[in-house]
Amino acid sequence: MTAKKREDSERRFEDLLEELLAVVTRLEKAEPDLEDALLAYERGMALSRECHKRLEEAQQKIKLLRQRADGSVEEAPFAKNDTERR
Repeated sequence: MTAKKREDSERRFEDLLEELLAVVTRLEKAEPDLEDALLAYERGMALSRECHKRLEEAQQKIKLLRQRADGSVEEAPFAKNDTERR
């Protein structure tokens, strides 16, 4: 694991997302030379992967309470299609 990747894994999600947005803004507004643009793109992709990983991990931890037909409540793991059922 590289030092930057290790450092990212220890940072808060919100901080990673803020840096990712700053990278995107810099690429959209500035006209960096090719090498700087490639470095920024690589950094942005690394940040995007880490953010996506964190979101997937959080999604797996979410538990939904479902009401049964008899009125009782059961706890069930989060499933992607649960949001579509509502």
